[in-house]
Amino acid sequence: MLEKEFKYYLDNQNKLVEKYNGKFIVIKNENVIGSYNSESEAFFETQKNEELGTFLIQYCEPGEGSYSKVFHSRVSFA
Repeated sequence: MLEKEFKYYLDNQNKLVEKYNGKFIVIKNENVIGSYNSESEAFFETQKNEELGTFLIQYCEPGEGSYSKVFHSRVSFA
């Protein structure tokens, strides 16, 4: 759904890191429409003016770490 915005981030990551390193950026229509210190701040501020599901919040840092995460869950064996 937000493939265009994510592709924009990937294609421009180096340039975006130079300007927004360590920030949560909000991307809509292949434009950065905001930068924030926390993900929750980015979400709550952006949703005041933008419809949910129309923007991407992306942590901006060099490398794949900003967009590839591994999640582990605990499994209980009885």
